[in-house]
Amino acid sequence: MSADPLLALAESVLDELQAADARWLDVRAQTEVTDRMVIATGRNARHIKALADRLIERGKKSGCPALGVEGLQWGDWVLIDFGRLVVHLMRRETRDFYKLEDLWEFDSALEG
Repeated sequence: MSADPLLALAESVLDELQAADARWLDVRAQTEVTDRMVIATGRNARHIKALADRLIERGKKSGCPALGVEGLQWGDWVLIDFGRLVVHLMRRETRDFYKLEDLWEFDSALEG
């Protein structure tokens, strides 16, 4: 578990609800918008919505409310902005198409 309570909360929810292939990225060197991102895969739209709802609920209860949520109505790709952590929940097909990990890893490679 992470020493950061927000990261620990997200890890716990993703594990409890069985999100697949969670990938944690430290993006502090690439952007001032957030410190970390997590990209995780849900089985289907219903699963992704359940993951998002639980993250939002637990964040609020722990004093870390979401600053913004996008895509919840569709469930194909949900983005939850907690400020220092941005969570991307995606269906496998969407994740394979956009390849967010590759975009951030490419930026890291450029910085040397």
